[in-house]
Amino acid sequence: MTRACAAPGLDYHEYASLRTWPDLPACLDALGQPRCFALTTRGRATPFQTQFADGDALLFGCETRGLPAEIRASFAPERLLRLPMRPGSRSLNLSNAVAVVVFEAWRQLGFAGSATGIE
Repeated sequence: MTRACAAPGLDYHEYASLRTWPDLPACLDALGQPRCFALTTRGRATPFQTQFADGDALLFGCETRGLPAEIRASFAPERLLRLPMRPGSRSLNLSNAVAVVVFEAWRQLGFAGSATGIE
């Protein structure tokens, strides 16, 4: 399954396993150096143009500022993804952006692990 790291919601703490690392390299080391995609309004490709694979990681930034420039610069351009938006529209809030991207990755992976039997 594609991995996404986000702070759990207030009423979902019992369902989340939250771990922290001192920095992104330490996190990626702990995850086994997965292929990682960063979501940014400065991305070129969209999640819908990207072929996700089992074990991929998704990185989302702060809702108000996005990812720091130094983090974005550490990614190859094809790993910087953006969600399509109408001209002049603000970007989606963080929880909506995470939901859209994670659901698209899960869809591409055949809804692996779902209880509905769609696989």
